[in-house]
Parts: sequence; structure tokens; C-alpha cells
Amino acid sequence: MIKTSLIDEWIAEDVPYFDLTTHLLGIGDEQGSIGFFSRDPITLACTYEAEQILRRFDLDIVQSTKDGTKPTVGDVFLKATGRTDNIHKAWKATLNLFEYACGISTRTAKLVAAARAVNPEIAVLTTRKVFPGTKAVSITAAIAGGALPHRLGLGETILLFDHHIRKAGGWDAVAKLLPKMKQRVCDKEICVEVETEEDALAMIRAGADALQFDKVAPDVLSGIVAKIRDTGSTAKLIAAGGVNGENAGAYAATGIDAISTTWIYFGRPADMSVVIE
Repeated sequence: MIKTSLIDEWIAEDVPYFDLTTHLLGIGDEQGSIGFFSRDPITLACTYEAEQILRRFDLDIVQSTKDGTKPTVGDVFLKATGRTDNIHKAWKATLNLFEYACGISTRTAKLVAAARAVNPEIAVLTTRKVFPGTKAVSITAAIAGGALPHRLGLGETILLFDHHIRKAGGWDAVAKLLPKMKQRVCDKEICVEVETEEDALAMIRAGADALQFDKVAPDVLSGIVAKIRDTGSTAKLIAAGGVNGENAGAYAATGIDAISTTWIYFGRPADMSVVIE
């Protein structure tokens, strides 16, 4: 759930004082309605937050559709009534939220469907590479599309990247450090990012709980996954780097446990509009 203070910031950005156009027309105190619909097939996201924007302007919600729903193109999925001046104040902030959030949730749903058509049990995770200031919306939208965040913050999980490995003294040094690290944070799993079969097997022998394969092509990854499974290891295996809606099925077919993607965050917003009466 997105903080109310953030919703207030969105409103303040668009309506710092009042709506000059509606004020000059003298139509502000008339009663009206606003309904939101999409021109594209979408997966809905941030409906609750959109309702909060509308309610900030004393509008009454008369129709609402929950997140994760795929409304029919052209059909109103959220409708509110109230004063015309308040409708126009709430209009653009709400529409902007829907267009960007539903763009993310729709891409997420596409990727999830492609991956699970091949492997129904695969986990779809999203990275921390969101545009600054949009994390709450991005995560909410990704969840609506069927994914979950891979890492919400640096203090939550342990993930060793190549620069961590180099600073720690190399792969052999990290192999010796892993048992001590696991003892200190016994309630958490340690994940290591790898790119080669040699490094992957070394980290498996050292006791890594999970491996994240960075930009390893599906045909290469399949062979590595098979060799790790042959060791009897129960480590979780994650594909990351370059995973998108077009190749998600190929990655899911490699036998990995999860895919981690940034692709969902960046793309065309959903084409949405409103009807104001």
C-alpha cells in the first residue's frame, strides 16, 4: 500500500492551489461524474491509490474494479461522482497514475504468462532498478501483474556481486568467508551472482543458498543448471539480466527456480482516458 503522504505529493504537484479553467467558467459547483477506461488490453494496478486521490477531493466512488483484473477495452472500470471543480482537480493525477502503473502491471502479466506457460511453478521477481521516486508505484504494479520484488532494500537480503567478490579477495576468499557469513545471519539466505559454470559450481561447494546468473544465455544456462542439479544441491537458481517478455519462456525452460527482471519497469504507458459528464 502506498503511503498517504506520497499521494498528497502527487496531488500537490498537479493542483498546488486551484483549477483556474473551471473557476473562470463558473461551473465548479455543478454535480458530475468521472469514469476511467482503457483503449488497450491491460492488467489493472493502483486502483486503491486512485480511489484515495478521488476521495481527497470529496468524490464518491460508485464503481471500482480490483487490481489484477483485465477489464474489457473501452469499459469504465472506476467511476466517481461529485462537484465538477473537484472532478477536474482529481482527473490528471489519477489518470497519470493509472497509465504508468498499468503499463508496468500489463508488461508484468505478459512476462509471467510466458514464463509459466513453460514452467507453472517458476517465480517471477523484479529488480531494484526502478526510476528514482517511483518505487512504491512500481512494486505495487508488479505485484498486480503477478510478480514479487526480488530485493526491497540492501538491508533485507545478501547478494554478492562481482565487485564484492573482487574486494573480498576473489572467489577462493569468498568461499572461505561464506560459512562465517551464514553463521552470523543464520535466518537469511546468501545469494551469489555468477556468470560461468566454474564459478557457479565453486559457490555451490562453498554452501551458497542461491545463485543468480547474470546475462547467461538460455542454451548455456540449461547445461549449467543440469550440472548443479546433478550435485544434489538444493540451492535456488535465478536467471537475471536481459530477461524480457519475449525470452521469458526460454529461460523458464532451463530448469531455474526464478527469473529476475527489470524489463517490466520501462516501456510505453497504458493508453487510458476518462469520460467526464
